[in-house]
Amino acid sequence: MSDVIRQLEPTALWGRFADLNAIPRASGKEEAVCQWITGLAVAAGLDVSSDAVGNVLVRKPASAGMEDRKTVILQSHVDMVHQKNNDTEFDFDTEGIRMHIDGDWVRAEGTTLGADNGLGVATMLALLESTDIVHPPLELLFTIDEETGMTGALELQRDWLKGDILLNLDTEDDREIGIGCAGGIDLGFSGLMETTHASASAGVHIVVKGGSGGHSGMDIHKGIANANKVLVRVLREMEATLDPTETWELAALDGGGLRNAIPREAQGTIATDVPASECQARMTQLLNHIRAEYRTTDPALDIQFHDASAPEMVLTASAGQALLAALDCCPNGIDRMSPDIPGLVQTSNNVARIQLAEGKAEVHCLTRSSVDTEKMDLARRIETGFQRAGLTASRGGAYPGWTPNPDSEVVRMMADLYRELHGEEPLVLACHAGLECGILGSRYPGLDMVSFGPTILGAHSPDERASVSSTLKYWAWLKEALIRTPKRA
Repeated sequence: MSDVIRQLEPTALWGRFADLNAIPRASGKEEAVCQWITGLAVAAGLDVSSDAVGNVLVRKPASAGMEDRKTVILQSHVDMVHQKNNDTEFDFDTEGIRMHIDGDWVRAEGTTLGADNGLGVATMLALLESTDIVHPPLELLFTIDEETGMTGALELQRDWLKGDILLNLDTEDDREIGIGCAGGIDLGFSGLMETTHASASAGVHIVVKGGSGGHSGMDIHKGIANANKVLVRVLREMEATLDPTETWELAALDGGGLRNAIPREAQGTIATDVPASECQARMTQLLNHIRAEYRTTDPALDIQFHDASAPEMVLTASAGQALLAALDCCPNGIDRMSPDIPGLVQTSNNVARIQLAEGKAEVHCLTRSSVDTEKMDLARRIETGFQRAGLTASRGGAYPGWTPNPDSEVVRMMADLYRELHGEEPLVLACHAGLECGILGSRYPGLDMVSFGPTILGAHSPDERASVSSTLKYWAWLKEALIRTPKRA
């Protein structure tokens, strides 16, 4: 199907996107794609270099007559989120993304598409190889490992960039001009819980599936079901329905995956002599309530009970109750809306990953905020709950936010150009996602920055799709912006 994708306009961009999607590029495994990009730059006769962490920087001289313009840095990350449906057979380490066209949308077959941020990378490659697009001096910065820790931006070689303007190509709505973003911090909790031999002779396996999923920053305001939280709710309610003479012992949990993806699926196993059919019957009212609560955001959400073999080891009653209580009380979703920017989520948390196996418990959260003090306050509150359950807390991957500057020269230029091209007002706003602009801006305080891009829906989920017409619209906007780059003082 890649041949069909290559025929889309603009062909230079879509052709390189098809090439890019043939190369596995998980976060932390970008060596092959970075070598490929370096080879393209060398073939084009351009100056290309890499820093110690693996970021790639390509410098391209200005077109004739544009030598006096400010240098523009174009920036995108080369890694992509790897998510697939449970019934999809796919190896992200060895296979290229299988794409198809669905009306105005390019989709993948049961996996994430990689349009985030692959369309930005393909845009830069099309500019790298172009011989007829008018542009100022360009620095094309391809960063690594954005999705799992922003390592590329955080460890970017100092004094490497010389540009004046940064155009980040990682926004997912073609009407938007991004001028700010949230910062974030990864929270981890782990520990060995007290275990005992199961006293029940059978088990029940509970499965939550069919959640819509999505980006834990851009989609957190939509009220999408977090499968981890739904599973914990069901388990706690289920325990409450048992007769004191009935056994209920927690053995295993496994839910979610990537830190920045809202969990779509989760599962748990308990030791109990109550058959799965009886458990499901007792929970019918709750399950109906949950489906009704999420009928708009997660119409395919399903909760199933299956008979299972009795697990050998389970958590003690006190340990199981402590772990589930901590998970149940852990904040998830919006913590606070911005009082200054209407509609902007200011602070949130995503319970991204839960796991319990052989008594070892692990929980991972991604906490975001555009106000650093609020971010750290929420992190402290979350840590308190898990520490009381006996888990050890750790922090990592902290990155700063990007403070909006709506009056900057490049923001005005991009907004004026959008009005001229489309006869309507752009959406000039900050987002709750973690863009690399916050980090790059802290490293290079003088940069004038905006973020924009084509419309992409369902990022970080197998429903990810990119608009064909929007990509053409965005491409025209970018090319005109390069022509109108301000002159150096």
